[in-house]
Amino acid sequence: MRGDKDLKGKGEKVISGLKGNCIVAQSGGPTAVINESLCGVIQEAQRHEEIEEIYGARDGILGLLKGELINLRKEKSSTIDGLKTAPGAALGSCRYRLKSWSESGKDFEKIIEICRRYHLRYFFYIGGNDSMDTANKVDEAAKRMNYQLVVIGIPKTVDNDLVFTDHCPGFGSAAKYLAISVMEAGRHLESLYDSESVIILETLGRNTGWLAGSCALAKRSPEDAPHLIYFPEIPFSLDKFIKDAREVYHKIGGVFIVVSEGLRDEKGNYVCARKDRISTDAFGHPELEGISNYLKEVIESQLKLKTRTIKPDVCQQSAVHFASKVDMEEAYLVGRQAVKSALEGKSGYMITIRREKGRVYKRRTSRAKLSLVANMEKRVPPGWINRKGNFVTKEFIDYVRPLIQGEVDVPVQKGLPYYPRLEKRKILAKK
Repeated sequence: MRGDKDLKGKGEKVISGLKGNCIVAQSGGPTAVINESLCGVIQEAQRHEEIEEIYGARDGILGLLKGELINLRKEKSSTIDGLKTAPGAALGSCRYRLKSWSESGKDFEKIIEICRRYHLRYFFYIGGNDSMDTANKVDEAAKRMNYQLVVIGIPKTVDNDLVFTDHCPGFGSAAKYLAISVMEAGRHLESLYDSESVIILETLGRNTGWLAGSCALAKRSPEDAPHLIYFPEIPFSLDKFIKDAREVYHKIGGVFIVVSEGLRDEKGNYVCARKDRISTDAFGHPELEGISNYLKEVIESQLKLKTRTIKPDVCQQSAVHFASKVDMEEAYLVGRQAVKSALEGKSGYMITIRREKGRVYKRRTSRAKLSLVANMEKRVPPGWINRKGNFVTKEFIDYVRPLIQGEVDVPVQKGLPYYPRLEKRKILAKK
């Protein structure tokens, strides 16, 4: 966010004068602009003679472990350029957790073996918190095994929760999609107040409410949706929730509510999670579901109001058709900057975005140590949520609004978007 300082290492060892091949991979949940960053890496790498072959790993770090590499120089330039407006992760993604060196060094031995085999000297990893942990571990492994490899993390997450960057590529487009969805669904609800009085829209956000709060952009008058927003950062009270909903209903005639999937109670427990139902992903994070359905049952039971739920789910991550141009540009920018930083020889960093002061939105890139970014979370500042804990303040709106600006020209065929794919047939044979 604004005010974050650069976190660059002092006196660190610089790996200079390297010439060899590079590899890029994508990890975690795809965003609408993740392929912009991939395109940025590829097109910038093509400009430098220090980088010979440009490889892509299939399915994130798993592709590197298995030696499943694609020679991206053999892809058509038009296909690479077309990835800028293609949803999903073009190389494939994963949620694989590398064990620490103390747990097992086998993964790292395999990774460095592949790096040696294909003369990989530059490693670019596009992802969020857990992906930065993976990149950090690869960097540490290379140093431990005395292999010269420059590792750079490229930020990506709709959750907007990476630390030391003002915001994350992917967030602006998801925020824009959700705000538009709320505007449209809000008008639908207004039309049916007599028969359907409440809508609850559930956004992503396990521990942070950046996406939920962004829905406030849809509100231009007191009648407009959303009327209430609830955040993981604020302890959730069911009694207060019912009181808030009742007040809005009596005042307006209907209620449009936005909730983040990871609401927690006063004790810090997830509201929707049950011990016998909850499962975890490879990184130990709870896989949450059901908060909107749970609150629907509560409202219908206690307020006797017909309630509908909306769960945009993967749509908020992948909607390219009305993405933010600013977001697209910045995703490409961090991809290019990752290559430039790698060629400076400083390994173990994530590219960050800094917002410059002033009324007109301007940004620049910087870097932060992967070891400081990995597994950390940036939450919505308390002062950006209103005192009632059920909406945002002007500071939040001022922060988000520049990030959703501009429209993207998506190629269309027969009335629908055209999304190219990498050929992926050119996988290198294992040696």
